[in-house]
Amino acid sequence: MQFDRNGLEILCRAECLRLLAGARIGRVGLSVGALPTVLPVNFAVVDDAIVLRTAPGSKLDAALANAVVAFEVDSFDPLYHTGWSVLVQGVASEVVDPAERERLRTAPLRPWADHDRDRFVRIYIDLVSGRRLVQPPPSQGAA
Repeated sequence: MQFDRNGLEILCRAECLRLLAGARIGRVGLSVGALPTVLPVNFAVVDDAIVLRTAPGSKLDAALANAVVAFEVDSFDPLYHTGWSVLVQGVASEVVDPAERERLRTAPLRPWADHDRDRFVRIYIDLVSGRRLVQPPPSQGAA
């Protein structure tokens, strides 16, 4: 195991992808009108990409023109002060191929808001990093 300068475990790509695949809610960070914006979204991992389902005219429109975006998922236990975080940085684009769109309709990705969300945004997992906060075992022999 590797640790960063703050004592957080550095996660390998395979572990980051495993954690991503098990999560359902994340946050996408993008620029809207030259201002940073972070939006909570539900998603699915399909092949080597994160897929979002959205409606026309949404704030995600800014991500549809091959923009570089950030995507983050995490899980924390406030009682035990443990948790993990995974950050993806990649290019986002709209899926326009009809056959690919049809395939994505069968992905485990259902809109939580209204069901007229028929645009798919794909974020390729180009760069991925993750950290895990673990509590050290209790000291042996401490009095």
